Amino acid sequence: MTDRYAVVGRPVAHSLSPKIHAAFAQATGQSLHYDALEAAAFAPAAAEFFAAGGSGLNVTVPFKGDAWEWVDERDEAAECGAVNTIVVRAGRTLGCNTDGLGLVRDLTANLGWPLSGARVLILGAGGAVRGVVPALQAAGVADMMIANRTRAKAIRLGEQFGATAGGLSETGDGWDIVLNGTAASLKGEAALVAPAVVADARCYDLFYAVDGATPFCRWAAAHGARAASDGLGMLVEQAAEAFCLWRNVRPDTADVLAALRRRE
Repeated sequence: MTDRYAVVGRPVAHSLSPKIHAAFAQATGQSLHYDALEAAAFAPAAAEFFAAGGSGLNVTVPFKGDAWEWVDERDEAAECGAVNTIVVRAGRTLGCNTDGLGLVRDLTANLGWPLSGARVLILGAGGAVRGVVPALQAAGVADMMIANRTRAKAIRLGEQFGATAGGLSETGDGWDIVLNGTAASLKGEAALVAPAVVADARCYDLFYAVDGATPFCRWAAAHGARAASDGLGMLVEQAAEAFCLWRNVRPDTADVLAALRRRE
């Protein structure tokens, strides 16, 4: 029986994860089936999936916090409070987080953006942000601020990770890298902060668009950003880490990412 995997989220019909994992499976000679699973609520969808013989899940917005609460155990990376990958080990569910590793690898290996000593501003305070903050800190960023529309939520996250935090109007400028971790791009929003915040900064959207640049990337580029990239590379790199957790082999990502960039 072919092992079954899926990504669960809402919305999820646009997800490129099935295509990515199919490419990984072909490149590594693995036999598996991978679906996109739209769910109204995480817990019943996950329980049904695994009860039917599912082998592993990826988790995307808005369920990364729900997945953290649902799993039996968590690895060290998931102690941030967000789970994006679930592995079955000895009949128990292990919650993992590969987002941080995926982001750092895309920023450094694929884009060539230096992180050591960088000043980094993160917009948003949800599960996507929780998953990447520890990895960025481990990569040696010199200064980090978490800014969110709901200021109190940013403050709580900042206290958890020892980072400066505040509202979207309190960011100041002079940042080396500005990361958008809000779901604004999914809703067509772009102008989250004053234009001066992104001027001369490298700007990165943790999300991606299937039909070109995200609204945040377009807005940042139009307001003087030194560079702007969506999260497609992060998606591929975190998927490779998840694939390795499931199949014990890490696929090469370069060809898959290049094909996706060409919209193949």
